[in-house]
Amino acid sequence: MRAIEGMSILITGGGSGLGEATARYLAARGAKVTITGRRLEMVSAVAQAIGCAWVAGDVTVSSDRQRMIDAALAHGDGRLDALVNNAGNMLRGPIEQLDEAALLGIFHSNVVGAMMLTGLASRHLECTKGAVIFVGSSHTRRAFPGASPYAATKAAVQTLTQVLAAELGDRGIRVNCVIPGGVLTELNVRAGFLTAEAAAERLEKMLPMQVINRIGVGEDIAEAIDYLIRADWTTGAVLDVDGGLGLGVTNA
Repeated sequence: MRAIEGMSILITGGGSGLGEATARYLAARGAKVTITGRRLEMVSAVAQAIGCAWVAGDVTVSSDRQRMIDAALAHGDGRLDALVNNAGNMLRGPIEQLDEAALLGIFHSNVVGAMMLTGLASRHLECTKGAVIFVGSSHTRRAFPGASPYAATKAAVQTLTQVLAAELGDRGIRVNCVIPGGVLTELNVRAGFLTAEAAAERLEKMLPMQVINRIGVGEDIAEAIDYLIRADWTTGAVLDVDGGLGLGVTNA
């Protein structure tokens, strides 16, 4: 297994949530991390706090995607060892009330943007025999009514992982996916129009659906991403890190 120290790693959506937690985890272990995000203030504040590089940008914008790759190469002394496709958004609602433009928008941010960025990164990852990590969701493991838009995008990401693992494998690029469970992040609060306390309460109510009786933290997911970046003989894997949420048990 490779050492993470010195690796050049690009993490999208690094200004908060799982992206921030992963950036902190990997930077603390000596990786040359570059984070991106749409909100300049948040991305720059995280980068300053952990000592990594950053670039403000939106994965749905072609010119921004190129700037992300360029920034990671500059910070990584001309190399890119891993791309973590973490950026995304959430959309909920009853199927008969969904707005088509909003639906297309979430597919653009959660699926299409990540696909296009992976394509841009591929020639650089081929040089380093690097890795692509997609961030899925436990919404593909448990059916939550009203979450069809978000769940559909994450199902697409999960399938993409295996198709791209097969497509890019002969170039030495590994592609894997981590499936987070209930972790309290800024996205839970913002997308649900909730206070942090209300979002935490919602996750607490899910605990009877898990085997491990605690809410997840960002470091749980960061550890899994670290492993998938370094694991030389692992590709096409979909790794559940969810406290057993996807097992389908009910402990109530």
